[in-house]
Formats: sequence, structure tokens, C-alpha cells
Amino acid sequence: MIRSAIAALALLAVGAGTEAAQTSRYAALVHGGTKAGHMDVTTADDGRVTVDYVFKDNGRGPELTETYTLAGDGTYAAYTVRGKSTFGAPVDESFTLSAGKAAWKSLSDRGETAVSGRALYVPLSGTPAALDVALAAAAAGGGQVALLPTGTLRVRPVAERQVEGPGGPRTVKLMAITGIGFTPTFVWATADKAPRLFAFIIPGSLQLVEQGWEKSAAALEERQNTAEEEALAEVGRRLTHRLPGSTLIRNARVFDSEKAVLAPFSDVLIKDGRIAAVVPAGKGGAADHVVDAGGRVLLPGLFDMHGHIGRWDGLLQLGAGVTTVRDMGNDNDTLLRLMAEEKAGRLLMSHIVPAGFLEGESPMSARGGIVVKDLEGAKKAVDWYAEHQYPQIKIYNSFPKEALRETVAYAHAKGLRVSGHIPAFLRAQDAVEAGYDEVQHINQLLLNFFVTPTTDTRTLERFYLVGQKAADLDLDSKPVQDFIALLKARHVAIDPTLATFDFLRQRDGEMSQAFAAVADHMPPDVARGFRSGSMEIPDDATAARFEKSYQKCIEFTGRMYKAGIPVVAGTDGLPGFTLQRELELYVMAGLTPAQALQVATWNGATYAKVLPDRGSVAVGKRADLVLVDGDPTRDITDIRKVAVVFKDGDAYFPAELYTEVGVKPFAAPLTVAAGGSR
Repeated sequence: MIRSAIAALALLAVGAGTEAAQTSRYAALVHGGTKAGHMDVTTADDGRVTVDYVFKDNGRGPELTETYTLAGDGTYAAYTVRGKSTFGAPVDESFTLSAGKAAWKSLSDRGETAVSGRALYVPLSGTPAALDVALAAAAAGGGQVALLPTGTLRVRPVAERQVEGPGGPRTVKLMAITGIGFTPTFVWATADKAPRLFAFIIPGSLQLVEQGWEKSAAALEERQNTAEEEALAEVGRRLTHRLPGSTLIRNARVFDSEKAVLAPFSDVLIKDGRIAAVVPAGKGGAADHVVDAGGRVLLPGLFDMHGHIGRWDGLLQLGAGVTTVRDMGNDNDTLLRLMAEEKAGRLLMSHIVPAGFLEGESPMSARGGIVVKDLEGAKKAVDWYAEHQYPQIKIYNSFPKEALRETVAYAHAKGLRVSGHIPAFLRAQDAVEAGYDEVQHINQLLLNFFVTPTTDTRTLERFYLVGQKAADLDLDSKPVQDFIALLKARHVAIDPTLATFDFLRQRDGEMSQAFAAVADHMPPDVARGFRSGSMEIPDDATAARFEKSYQKCIEFTGRMYKAGIPVVAGTDGLPGFTLQRELELYVMAGLTPAQALQVATWNGATYAKVLPDRGSVAVGKRADLVLVDGDPTRDITDIRKVAVVFKDGDAYFPAELYTEVGVKPFAAPLTVAAGGSR
């Protein structure tokens, strides 16, 4: 649903030339080559640059106007951007550099600092032209440039390719940019002495390229895939600790995920990537490798049941103890490639459970997965997913409502579960009665009580309607109780993604409550971004109403759980850290910490249809295990204190994974010692 990562990267998409008095145009393409926006960059005779940027996908996207002038060293001398963010929040940001003093102001922060030497401001809400400036500024500095408010941006070439287009062939270079965010950003730049951005590609999701060169995008994406695979393989070799033979985890308090209780102190023996024995502490015997748990809690590997996987996600997922991710919508070729790399051990990644994305054709369609026009097309899509061993499909906003019931029945006949958003102009009740096995997102559930037959939930209305109206919803009313009873009677699971919907109540300048507990551990630019609001919340009265509505989202989730409706823990947000917050919110909703952990382990394995293989600490199952400092069965916030993670018996130390991406670790790593008899 919420492709926030893609939307954020889209704002860093393409660049422009700097010739005087000209307009450069750029194409923004989503899956399948559909145009989804434009970038017009006009450079005046005096050097002032004006950028008109619109990007719309899945019924949302930014609309921004940016102006800037550059100093003699290629960094910003003056900068402004105004408009609307992806979810409709106002954008108003400015920066000036004069007489060695830099000052910036946005709706979420402001600051000033003395500057000596070259330093490049990083806009919070900039247009894609920002990367063009960054490439040139770094090139002028020998491959790097200091950043404002803090940090250093570095650029290095990793590949090159010749492309054909207007005027003949051109050589472009793939550059890796580090210093912003957690992981490298890959961009294609011209091979000029003063390079400028040629294309920005998120494999399987987004292609932004100079107008006229769109046909080159596919070949560039394939080369980028290979380069990213090679780069991450090197990271994986450094951070994956292979433990051949047997490994004994001594003296651990094992979490019984089936019963949601802590079992007695135990020794757990791992052989060949599987759990070979779970015996009383002290009875484990000899092994090739030994980890002394020291009374720490040992959990089954956690499940994130709502991801949209990117190649670099494994660093944050495994760092948080997430060993399995259910992908809820992706480009199919990209996802199959990632799954193959993970299974072959070439990709540092959690196990992947795929859900087949099924969307209907409309001007507001999301373009991942398969987009269909009618029942015949839907059946062909289901056949493809079944043939490729997808355990379920996910139906999306523009799916043709008249084909819903028969499509669900057809998928069930093929052995696939069916979940999703609620197609436009229907209620959640209609989808449940059509046979849904699961519903994604708390807003999709609550819209059941607010939509009319003419409400178009493909627009931002699907968010604002909940923010405006949920505050007054009587959860004891007959419509609500009847809906809960229907969900229970039909054995429908829910994937509420509460933590991601924190954006419903966050105002510019306030720290996101979803990430407040981890902000001090984040890279500075990431922490700064946690203060940016997404929704248009113009005054205190609206803020109070949206806050009350968000609390109703939490309470409604608790009501459903207590009524016996299965909950699965999904995020649809920042990998790893969002799941930790999701479990906290379940406790706020009335679950015990142990029940929240059960949701993220046993329930995840059950509804991902992999329970015989993982989801509990039991003999014969995969050695996907998490050792945690403290006791998250009593204090769910201890779930952040992960000391070591095992995936198929290999060890990963979050302290190392987090250090790789600029995150301050939450727990010290344990020692894996040479084995022997006790």
C-alpha cells in the first residue's frame, strides 16, 4: 500500500543541465513504461534554476516547484521548494548561504551554522534536481562534498554503458552515492567532466530518464541489477558468519510461540541449518560452536507480514531479528530474481514469502505485479501466480469490483489465499463476503463505516477520511460489532500495519512517535526526516481530531484481536524498526507482550503457510532464531535489544549489520566460541 520508500526516492530522481536560458525535460516512468509524471528544469540567463515537478502513482504523489542558484563552488547559494508532499502535506522549505553563514528553514525544522569551505545543503523535500547538483558538487570535490546540516556525501563509479538515443550513442556511468540514508543510492550520470544525472532507476518500480532516451532504461536497469547484486554480495560475505557443523545455544529462555509463554531454561542444538534438539539447560552436550545465551530470551525468527522488498532491506530486517518477510506487492521479475538470489545464498536477505499483486486498469493504478481489465485477465494472472508457487494473491484498489467474487473463488480453487485492499466503491464487508481471507491495513477496515457508493478510495481520501471520521466512531455500536462478528465468522485475518499509519497524526516539526525510541541511533539525515509530517494538518483542532482517530485505530485492532480475529504483524514501512513499533502498538491495544510476540512468530508462520518449516523453536524446523537482551515477554521494548540472529544456522550480529548502515547498535554482540563437551 504505502510505497513511502519509493516516493521518497522518487524525489531524488533525475537531473538537468546547466546551460543558460533552456528547459530540459525528463520522463518519469513506472512499471511497464507508463508515464507517471514530468520534470521540467529551466535555467535562466542569470543562472537561476526553476524546477516544475509532478509525480503521480497509485493515486498520490508530490507536486513541487523548486528554485535555486548555485555558488561558484557548485553548492547551493539560495534554495526554495514549495508545493504538496506525496500525501498532501504542504511543503515550504528554504536555504541561504551568505558570508560564511548557512541558514535553513522548513515546516519541520530550522537551523543555522557557520560554513568554512564547500558544503552542500540536503533538502528534506527537494525535487529530483537535487541529485544533479550533488553529482556535480561531488565531482568538483574529487568525489566527495561535505553536507549540511551534517555528514559527507561520496560518489564513486561502479559501471558504465553505452546507450543509443537522440543524436547517436552516449556513454553513461553508474554511480554509487553514499552519505544519505542507510544504503547506497545508485544513479546513472553522463560521462562529462561535469557529470549530470541521466537516469535514476529503482529496479522493478521506477525509471526516471532524460526525455527521448526512455528505450535505454531497460538495459540500464539490468546492468544496475548486476552491479547492486555484486555490491551487496560483498557485504554479505563480510557480515554472514557461517557456522559449519553443529552449534549449541546454551542456557536460553526459549519462547514457546504456540502457547505464548517462556519455557524453562534450555539448550538448543543446531545442525545443518535446522534445530536438532531442544533439551534442558546443561544437557546439550558437545558441538562445533557454542553460544552462551546467559539466560537471554530465545525467540523464533520474527515475521514481517507486509513488506515490499528491496535488495538492501536485509541489513535492517536481519538486524531486527526479522528472518522472514512476506512481500505484498512487487514487480514479478524483480521479486523472482531476489528470491532466487536469497535461496542460493548470494543475497543478504530474510526468507521471502511472495504474494501476487493483482490490480485493475485505471488512471490511478499501482503498476507493480499484474494489472488486468476483466475476469479473464484476472484468471490468467492467478494461473501465473499459482504456477510460480505463490501461496496467495493480494488484490488492490482499482481491481474491477464486478470480477471480485469470481476471482476470489478461482484463486481458492487453485489453493491460493486471497487478501488485499478493498477495491474502490466497495466496503470491507463486501470483500469479506466475496471471500477474502485477509484484509491489509487498518484504514481499509475502518473505511467500511465511512465510504459511500461514490467514494473513490483510490485517492488520498482513503487516508483523510479515516483521519477525519474515526475519532467519532462508536466501537460499541451495532455496525461495528456486526462487522467484527462477520470477520470472526469468516475466519478473516487482519494485517493492520498500525505503525506505518502513525503518519495520520504526525505534524511537521514533531518527532514521529513511530520512531522516537530509535531516532538517536539513526544517521543524522534519517533522524531529521522523522520530523517531517505527511498529512495536511493545518491547525490544533485538526491535529487533535487526527490523534483521536489514530487512537481509535489502535483500539479497534485490540477489539478485533480480543474477539478472536487473527492478527498478523506487518509494516509496509522502514524495515525492521517499524515491526518493533508495530508490536509495541499491539501491547497498547491490549495484547500482552507475549501475545504480541506470538503474532509476530506463530501467526506469521501460520498465515504465510510455512508453519511446518518455521515460526517456533522446535526440532526439525529451520534454525531461524533470535537472542534478545532483557525479556520482551514482559517489556516489549526489549525487542530492540537483539544480540544475535540465526538464519538457517548462520549467525548475524546486529551490531555489525547496523554499523554497516550508520545505525548505533542497541546491544553488544555475543561471542561464538569453539565447541567441546560441557
